[in-house]
Amino acid sequence: VVGDGRGQVGLGLGKANEVVEAIRKAVEQASASMKKINVEGTSIPHLAVGRFGSGKVLMKPAEKGHGIIAAGAVRAVMEAAGIMDISVKCLGSRNPNNLVRSTLEGLYNLRSNEWIARARGKDIEYLSQQ
Repeated sequence: VVGDGRGQVGLGLGKANEVVEAIRKAVEQASASMKKINVEGTSIPHLAVGRFGSGKVLMKPAEKGHGIIAAGAVRAVMEAAGIMDISVKCLGSRNPNNLVRSTLEGLYNLRSNEWIARARGKDIEYLSQQ
């Protein structure tokens, strides 16, 4: 998992005979596959669910100062993305690869509050009152 700490994150898997070469390939692939995610401050804008295989990850936004409440593989993704306040519950498969991929799938599907307001045809103030 590679990220810039400001809302971009990517995943790569590398295989080689030597560990150093496998890590280099994984980082290269992850850097090439980086995508932007919607982050509001230090958390996510709304509840998100990601699924991959039999793994399911439920991500809830948290108040500033709450910290990252997540398992090891998911925590690495959140730190790479720059998300510092979030609660995560892992359901189904505990395979680290499935957890990372389902976390990324949920993060990539996040929408900003402005985007949601435009899609509903409402003002952003209307959504903030809800």
